[in-house]
Amino acid sequence: MKRIAVLTSGGDAPGMNAAIRAVVRTGVAKGWEVFGVKGGYEGLINGIFIPMGTRDVGGILQRGGTILGSARSEDFKTEKGQLHAIRSLNEQGIEGLVVIGGNGSQTGNFALHKLGFPVVGVASTIDNDLYGCDVTIGVDTALNIALEAIDRLKTTASSHQRAFLIEVMGRKCGYLALMAAIAGGAESVVLPEIDVDPEHIAEVLTSAYEKGKQHAIIVVAEGAKYNANALDAYFIEHRERLGFDLRVTILGHTQRGGNPSAVDRILASKLGAAAVEQLSKGEYGVLMGEIKGEITATPLEQVIKHPKELDRKLIDLAKVLD
Repeated sequence: MKRIAVLTSGGDAPGMNAAIRAVVRTGVAKGWEVFGVKGGYEGLINGIFIPMGTRDVGGILQRGGTILGSARSEDFKTEKGQLHAIRSLNEQGIEGLVVIGGNGSQTGNFALHKLGFPVVGVASTIDNDLYGCDVTIGVDTALNIALEAIDRLKTTASSHQRAFLIEVMGRKCGYLALMAAIAGGAESVVLPEIDVDPEHIAEVLTSAYEKGKQHAIIVVAEGAKYNANALDAYFIEHRERLGFDLRVTILGHTQRGGNPSAVDRILASKLGAAAVEQLSKGEYGVLMGEIKGEITATPLEQVIKHPKELDRKLIDLAKVLD
């Protein structure tokens, strides 16, 4: 193998640039040519390749987002689009592809693998919903951003004896919300994985108020049945019995922005380099992740088929510490 390409796909995650940098520099160190694909799978279909050397990735380690860009591609969801993408790779003389991204991105990666093209995935999403890794690139940064917001909101909440419903990202995975709730000392957490009756949250808030607390924090995952806005709408008719003045804060895409943490930079560097080594060994169709401190290669077929479950011990811990 002498010529590879790297692309980023799906939602951006802090640390993607560090992973790109590692792929490029590890590939160049092997004497390979490395190309970046602009605009994710859509760019792959359209054959938008740019040559990348060590200096092209200088100064990007600390930058958030992705210098290669990312885009959703409806065309790539079809076999025709996938075959078009492989044709673009072959025309460019690309012999292997590294895909940095989350669940949807690795589903696309697996499609290329099934069609016979050598691919390796790198686990990168703030949702942390990928089977085959403990924590994905971007999660640590997103969690720290959520935690900083919770800490800041606590001070203003205490000044006015308010309760805050704080919504964090994560789609249908409650990992970010759960960890933010534990680290932020929230009174309760609302997760997609567990059905929560709004009445239970009302009881939590009422109890906190009656205990004389100056504030209350409820962390809500965006993918929960009752997200922050839905809970707020429910509580409109129950404001007085809550005691607290209730406010909603949706953190949204602030969690995906900004510079990656040291943890994410190091993880991204390790996984990006490992992806190139995997291609070098001729072992394709896998996702590079980290489990218990060890770099692992999990078959993409398993990654796609197995949903990642939350640690029940952490869920129980959140209940004890509320």
